[in-house]
Amino acid sequence: MAEPGGVYWRPLLSSGPEIAPDAHILAGGWTHFSHVERLERGQSPQVLSAHDAPADVLERLCAPRDPICGLAWERPHLMGILNVTPDSFSDGGRFDGAAAAASSARAMADDVSMIDIGGESTRPGATPVSVDEEISRTVPVLEALTELDVAKSIDTRNAVTARAALAAGAGLVNDVSAMTHDPGMAAAVAESGAPVCLMHAQGDPQTMQDAPRYEDVVLDVYDQLAARVQAAAAAGIPRARILVDPGIGFGKTLAHNLALLRRLSLFHGLGCAVLLGASRKRFIGTIGQAPEAQNRAPGSIAVALHGVTQGVQLLRVHDTAATAQALRLACALHT
Repeated sequence: MAEPGGVYWRPLLSSGPEIAPDAHILAGGWTHFSHVERLERGQSPQVLSAHDAPADVLERLCAPRDPICGLAWERPHLMGILNVTPDSFSDGGRFDGAAAAASSARAMADDVSMIDIGGESTRPGATPVSVDEEISRTVPVLEALTELDVAKSIDTRNAVTARAALAAGAGLVNDVSAMTHDPGMAAAVAESGAPVCLMHAQGDPQTMQDAPRYEDVVLDVYDQLAARVQAAAAAGIPRARILVDPGIGFGKTLAHNLALLRRLSLFHGLGCAVLLGASRKRFIGTIGQAPEAQNRAPGSIAVALHGVTQGVQLLRVHDTAATAQALRLACALHT
């Protein structure tokens, strides 16, 4: 979190059973820290003892996060991606139809803790769809999955869609606009009592990759998410019901994405569980030399496991079975 004067504190995390006597446990989870990185705009970063951080900073970093949709955060969880769209960047058209989508959801249910159902593509350059079309794509899938014992979320920017999806069995609203696209979204979420994921994006899907610029991408994204968390709280959504997502690939260059991933643990200072959605993104294909999105599972898993080392509680992924296998091994090696 940032304190007055623009100072930010990032926990430098370790994992495993060897915990130093002076270490702090991050968010009641599986990582711990004895040192922090002090960040300030225009200044060189400093590595300090965690005891040098303000008491309220340590309190927010260490406070266990409340469960969301029945998920406790003592371990990382997977969110499986289910795009019911003809034009998503990675799997557009693959699950276009309620029957195919429901079948895919059942297949991934053993490997994930939550399934994220989206009816509007938010890939770069995507054209918005009508709310009626979005509802017609997603609600039948949710209704078909009523008996499936896994949490469901609705990936939408629209309040009317969110209300319909929550009524049909969704338990979380995943809004890539952090409730800025639709003025009615905050009220819809607050009145429902549902949790929400607030994601950072610069611009909208049609324009976000034109020429994204930041003064300091890590601190700028942090500040904007902090403002959205405060706006949500003012609308009646307590911090305990909020996840935050730095929005990898949403109005960011390759360099921006890498900077955010390197300092991902900073976002725990917001006092919310953190979601990471980097699966199959373009930067993974560029660095990993995999031009086709469906060939980016190895790179996506590498980024997901990096997220685990940074204390990320929820990983949004396409390749659910492969990522689940990797995550089981990673957890076994660090306990």
